[in-house]
Amino acid sequence: MTLKELTKDAILLLKQLIETQSFSSEEDQTASLIEAWFSRYDINCKRTQNNVWATNAYFDDKKPTLLLNSHHDTVKPNSAYTKNPFKAIVEDGKLYGLGSNDAGGCLVSLMATFTYFYKHKDLHYNLVLVASAEEESSGPNGLNSMLSIIPKIDVAIVGEPTLMHLAIAEKGLVVFDAVVKGTPSHAAHPNDDNVIYKSIDVLQWFRDFKFEKSSPALGDVKLTVSQIKAGKQHNAVPADLELVIDVRVNDAYTNAEIAEILQNEAPCDSITPRSLRLNSSSIPADHDLVKAGIAMGRSTYGSPTLSDQAVLSCPSLKLGPGDSTRSHSADEFIYLKEIEEGIQMYVELLTRVIV
Repeated sequence: MTLKELTKDAILLLKQLIETQSFSSEEDQTASLIEAWFSRYDINCKRTQNNVWATNAYFDDKKPTLLLNSHHDTVKPNSAYTKNPFKAIVEDGKLYGLGSNDAGGCLVSLMATFTYFYKHKDLHYNLVLVASAEEESSGPNGLNSMLSIIPKIDVAIVGEPTLMHLAIAEKGLVVFDAVVKGTPSHAAHPNDDNVIYKSIDVLQWFRDFKFEKSSPALGDVKLTVSQIKAGKQHNAVPADLELVIDVRVNDAYTNAEIAEILQNEAPCDSITPRSLRLNSSSIPADHDLVKAGIAMGRSTYGSPTLSDQAVLSCPSLKLGPGDSTRSHSADEFIYLKEIEEGIQMYVELLTRVIV
């Protein structure tokens, strides 16, 4: 099977994935399509819930292992779609459809790359391909659930749309629920402890607060108050006000350190992290994968957006065809040329490192 034929089949598979609903936790049908791909190429794959995975034919426990990962779940379609999100439409070299860019193009490109190397002997690395579920929801049955099942991973390429540039670091995420308390009262009476007015100073504190440590790759930690809730009726001053704070964590802090700082300093009656497991991630700039990518003319950067890298403890590189600014947008698309070039670049990158 030539690379050109693999590319043609990968695009056909992507069209099938687009036309098959696969919201997070509902990926059973797309998992079956992925199984059918591997079966067609006589690749022995395994399925754990809606995660489909395989190892290269000449897997050797004595060698380090490289994970190739992307996801086949999608968000629900944006309400501003003008095209059918579940119809694979090709116009002007663009393939439209839900999940085409995020991250179907990356997934099928990595699957084609894995298939290309599947029967190669004497590779310097083992290969493990995981087509994972529940990435968009950070659910419990996605890549995180596979790490105790698949072989131990030494380094990973996570397929997300990066225009095939090298995201050598990625911010982590901690979401906090905070409560500010005041004195409840009838709106007709004086109240010097009105929690809604108190929140003005609290919101200003969050707006002005800066974490001290910056990162060469990821810049500053970004803190955003993204939700606010208080009160049930017009004539009653509420007893408390609830905030949701979204914190994008650079690699200068652990998530636990971020939580400790805010719990000690934020002017709230309580502030509680929902989870500390979505960590920042990175790969050394002198890793062979990074050096090979740079030698191919690709640039490096730090990514502000979260992916399944967050659940990995090994060095990981985010890299894939498509553009992250199209993700979750109306009339999502990926250029067919991006998939063709993405497969070629993945193959060239791995050839430089594992062959």
